[in-house]
Amino acid sequence: MSVPGEQRLDAEPALTQADYVRRFHRAGLPLFDEDFSASTDVFNRAVPLLALVFIGEMLGAIQLEWSLAGNLAALAAALAILLGAMGAVNAMRGRALFSRPRHVQAPELAAFVLVPAILPLVFGGQTTSALVTAGANLLVLGLIYAVYGYGLPSILRWVFTRLTGQLRSSFLLLAKAVPLVMIFGLLAFLSDEMWAVFAGEPDGGLVMIGALFLLLGCAFLIARLPREVRMLEAGVETGSQPLSRRQWRNVGLVLFMSQAMQVLTVTLMVAAFFVVFGVLAITEPVRESFLGPGYDPSEHLIELSLFGSDYQLTVELLKVAGALAAFSGLYFAVAMLTDSTYREEFLDEVTAELRQTFCDRVEYLRLRGEAGD
Repeated sequence: MSVPGEQRLDAEPALTQADYVRRFHRAGLPLFDEDFSASTDVFNRAVPLLALVFIGEMLGAIQLEWSLAGNLAALAAALAILLGAMGAVNAMRGRALFSRPRHVQAPELAAFVLVPAILPLVFGGQTTSALVTAGANLLVLGLIYAVYGYGLPSILRWVFTRLTGQLRSSFLLLAKAVPLVMIFGLLAFLSDEMWAVFAGEPDGGLVMIGALFLLLGCAFLIARLPREVRMLEAGVETGSQPLSRRQWRNVGLVLFMSQAMQVLTVTLMVAAFFVVFGVLAITEPVRESFLGPGYDPSEHLIELSLFGSDYQLTVELLKVAGALAAFSGLYFAVAMLTDSTYREEFLDEVTAELRQTFCDRVEYLRLRGEAGD
């Protein structure tokens, strides 16, 4: 019997399949949506970009040694080839001749890769240019699938919203690693050998050294991902539908991006410290003693005068600070895998949120099963 004026508290409305799909996308796990398809959810969204690239590659028909009239004729012929290929694909798929495809599948993707590559062959016999065009188009498709197919924007948004709390855990780990890192870093930073090696290193060499540290750091982070994903899956009853291979990769990418953003942030902080410390501590006479008589003291990026003293920011300082920061980032990436504090403070928190998404997937699959009955 209800009391007059008493409001009845309704139960929380049950979530629908669409609600769970939105949760998956917010969590950076769009591939948990069983209806997610590259043809309808990835490449069809990129049709305007693909069309822009497709049309822009008409320039492959141009030859600098030809006359203006010859190049205009080649462009007209190239446009006819592209439009003809588009019409042929649409006709084969049963669509209007120049309609926009709603499903971008193998025929459309093959045309995007191969047809523009034909133009340099037809107009000039440029085999190398044709191969480069086809390779570049394959790379474009791969990047589009990586960005949209694995929900990279959603993953980055998910990571950034939690980055502040995650950095708190990173600082605890960094505080344990700081004594060793700083002792090594300061000793190396104040040694003339360090400056002799990195200050005079050409830009190309520094890029390759940075790429080496980056690859090693990524390898350390990736090495543990299969185990983490297995632990997540084992902690939740998945019923008769365990994760597919692409869903495994999606979960692994979320974990990887979460940890990689922390490593990047810590690396940038260490680089900033050494830059500021170097501006204050590595004065011009010290740099001259480190770098020898060939050093030109006039090459300063920024020069400041504070409290009667001059301080300079130089290219050499940025190179040495960047090298030490890259090493510190690699060290931090290794420590993330082996330190129990990190696992308790950060990784367990991240996996707990992902575990909730796994539970949502179980309920989502149950709803799909009921809808199919």
